[in-house]
Formats: sequence, structure tokens, C-alpha cells
Amino acid sequence: MLEFTDTPQHYPQPKAADKRRRDFNEIYAAFDPAEAAVQAARCSQCGIPFCQIHCPLANNIPDWLKLTAEGRLEEAYAISSATNTFPEICGRICPQDKLCEGNCVIEKGFKSVTIGAVEKYITETAFAEGWVKPIVPARETGFSVGIIGAGPAGLAAADMLRRNGHAVHVYDRYDRVGGLLIYGIPNFKLEKHIVARRHRLLEDGGITFHLNHDVRNIGELRAKHDAALIATGVYKAREIDIPGGDLENIFPAMTYLTAGNRTGLGDNVPEFESGRLNAEGKKIVVIGGGDTAMDCVRTAVRQGARSVTCLYRRDRANMPGSAREVKNAEEEGVQFLWLSAPRAFAGKKSVNQILAQRMRLIAHDASGRQAVVPAPGETFALPCDMAIKALGFDAEDLPALFAAPELKVSKYGTIAINRKNFETSLPGVFAAGDIVRGASLVVWAIKDGREAAAAIHQHLATSERAAA
Repeated sequence: MLEFTDTPQHYPQPKAADKRRRDFNEIYAAFDPAEAAVQAARCSQCGIPFCQIHCPLANNIPDWLKLTAEGRLEEAYAISSATNTFPEICGRICPQDKLCEGNCVIEKGFKSVTIGAVEKYITETAFAEGWVKPIVPARETGFSVGIIGAGPAGLAAADMLRRNGHAVHVYDRYDRVGGLLIYGIPNFKLEKHIVARRHRLLEDGGITFHLNHDVRNIGELRAKHDAALIATGVYKAREIDIPGGDLENIFPAMTYLTAGNRTGLGDNVPEFESGRLNAEGKKIVVIGGGDTAMDCVRTAVRQGARSVTCLYRRDRANMPGSAREVKNAEEEGVQFLWLSAPRAFAGKKSVNQILAQRMRLIAHDASGRQAVVPAPGETFALPCDMAIKALGFDAEDLPALFAAPELKVSKYGTIAINRKNFETSLPGVFAAGDIVRGASLVVWAIKDGREAAAAIHQHLATSERAAA
């Protein structure tokens, strides 16, 4: 170990920008065994592993890096998968530059260990070697749990509950398992066969999926199961209240991304086929600075947009999205207009330009980020054939959605839970993921799903029926 003193940081090489613009395949190559071992050996095996501390799942990163460097990959996978239900997904889509790698103690001067790429290599090797097996519980408990939502939080909880021997039923309104992993995240970050492979593994382990099943009454689920978990995520798009918002060709990010992902999956999407939700030949403007905005701009590039511009009200240093994603987008031809905010959409029937305001940063606000204010008199017009709003997501009216007026929600509209055991105001009903936390990272959803599953298992194990 400690090879960082002599060995430079090296990531698997991405395809050249001009080539990756032409398709939706993942852009990064995979490490070969020798490269993975060399890069893993750069770990300093520090006494206080900040990479692990800043990983939401507290993955034991130094140990599986050391095992990889020693060629002990089956052991490395065992340690990696002990804390992470989906390491093959996190290795691809986690913003490592803001989490583990961004907090590596050798970052300054030597550059961090390429943790995400090694994690992906370990897991793909494990699948190829047949080390990843379906769940086989030690015993069946006789308890049944119903989970609403087949996204990362729901799937992580389902996996853990099944391992504890419970019968698990997952209900989802979509026709495929994965939620945001399938319909929100583009293929160039996460190819869909990766999610489908995990779906098959969970199904082979005894988890039952009820797709195209939109649960609208939590009471019906409670009657069927001994416990229930709400893990639907949040999908209601935040709006921007400016003039011209009712013009045509202005879309929420998820509407746009879902159409593109469905098309890539071979579905018939009339709004895409008609060109309405297709960026080809158009001047595209995406409003927002998070990872969803980066997914939109990079999708538009691949659809053959005439130009793609990202409009963000803060500067590069203050944007919430991954710096790595911004770099990839710039290489692919996206133009970023920093410190710029929309003030109005203009056009007769459809939007044809955005009137924007230059912004400036002032002192930090209560959130810890620098606040922004308009720069007086500095406005400009930006040509636009399609505007995509990537401003974040909120929860719907959840008590009404689940026909449960007694379901308590937070001041943000998300489900209120007992933070110690994830239980909602409805006895035996739990909640986890974005539906509690608000829109966040996949890795946080996995963490919440795993912890909620542990709480549900404890609830069932100590129930009157279990005692009897």
C-alpha cells in the first residue's frame, strides 16, 4: 500500500467526447485487474478513514482497497456488499468527488484514490465469477411486509427484509423495477441491464414484485401485510413563477428524461416520436445546477440538439451537482452560463427565448451557501426552442394520495417519522428515502432503506404475534 507517493491517480479512460456524444452507452471503460490493483494500492490505509466517514453507507473502503491490491477480490466483494446493497450502482453514479474521494486524506497534492472505479471493478468481477448469489434466508418468519416503491430505498429495504426471512411484496406504479434508476438516470451513467440484473437477483431470492400497481390506499396494504414501508420518492417538479410559464415546449426535467429513457428501452413514446420531447435540431436551455440538470443537458447533446445551454444562478464553485459531471458536459459541448437566472419565457405560442438576469453572490445565507441577488440592469435574451426545468422535486399531498388523513407530514410536505425507528404516525407503517428526506442522492436512499428494514424487522420480532 501507500503507492500514492510513486503512482499517479488514474481513472478508467472515458470515450472521446466526439464519440460518446453519438450514443447513450456508459462513457467509462472498466479497470483491468492490473490497473485496479495498482490504483487500489495507492490507499494510505490512514488511521482515520475520512472516505468511510463521508460515505453515507459507512463502506469499509480501506479494507476492500487493500484486498483488491492483494488480488483477494472475493473477500473484497464480501466486505463491499456487507454495507452496500447495490455497489455496482453506487460505483457508477455516486458523486465520489463530493463524498469518499473528495475527502480522501491524500487528496492534496497527490490526488485521491479512484474509489468509485475500484468499487465498480470489484462488483463486476463478482458478477462475472458467480459470487453474487440470490438471497437464501436461514428461516422463514411467517411475517409479510408490503413496500410501496421499487426505487433504491424500497429495493434496499426489500433485500434486507428478505434476508431476515420475511415475505416481501414490492408494489410500483411503473412497469419496470428501479424507479429513478430506470426512468430518471440516463444510460450513459447507468445502463439499464445493470438494474435489470439486480431485479432478477432479488426476484430469484423470493421477493415478489407487483408492477403497474399504483397504491392509492395505504389501508388496503395494511390489511394484507404485517408491516408496510412507503418508499416512493418525490417526483413533483418544483416550479418557477415567472411570466410565460404557460408557453409550449417548457418541460419538467423528469418528463423529459423519462421520455428519453423509455425510448431507449424500446417503448413507444408518442411525444418523443412526434419531436415534442426530442431535443434533435433544437436550441435547448436547461435551468438548474444539480445532477438532474447535468443528466438533461447531456441527454440533449446525444439527441442531436443544435445547441445546449445550462442556466444557473450561482457560480461553478457553488453548484450542487458533481464537478465531474460538469466537466463531462463541457467536453461534450454544453455551454454553461453561470450567475444567470431566468426572468421570463417569451414567445407567441411556444417559447422562443428566455429573458435572463445576471446575478451576483453575496454573504453566506442560513444554508451555508452564498446567497445570490440580481445584478442591477444586467439582463440578456437567450434563444430557446425547448426549456427544461431541473429545479428539484417536492412531495405531493401525501395524506390525500394514500387516503390516510391521519398520516402526518413535515413542514416540507414529506412524511414525518420517528427518527429512531422510521415509523410514521400510522402504527406498523414506516417510511424511508426521499419521501422522508426530500430529493437526495441514491446512496442516501439505500442507507435509509437498509436502516428502515432493520427497524421493521425489530418491530415484527417484538410484536405480540412473534411472542405468541
